Amino acid sequence: MIERVSATPEALRLIGLLIDEHGPVMFFQSGGCCENSAPLCYPEGEFKTSPHDVYLGEVGGAPYYMGHRDFEFWQNTHLIVDVVDGRGGTFALDAPEGKTFICRSRLFTDEELAELAAQPR
Repeated sequence: MIERVSATPEALRLIGLLIDEHGPVMFFQSGGCCENSAPLCYPEGEFKTSPHDVYLGEVGGAPYYMGHRDFEFWQNTHLIVDVVDGRGGTFALDAPEGKTFICRSRLFTDEELAELAAQPR
């Protein structure tokens, strides 16, 4: 099964730290207004998703969502959650750690796209 989202080892370590400190967490892929297209990490359930948001999978045990309009743009792309030093400009959980989650990406291959098309949503 093709994954739509994954995380680097550094991102997985930070996710684990945040879960230890705050309990279950979730991600929402920002639409690009203030944080570009940043993966925003919140306590699970604190950010309300809409019925139109797209569930992409899990990273480090945390569900990862994206708005449906953004998904139209990113649907042919595998997202890779990573971490860099610095603070983002949001109220997300990673800010006080002096780190910020970022999103790297790569295009799916033709074979991966065909497999994704056959997977149930």
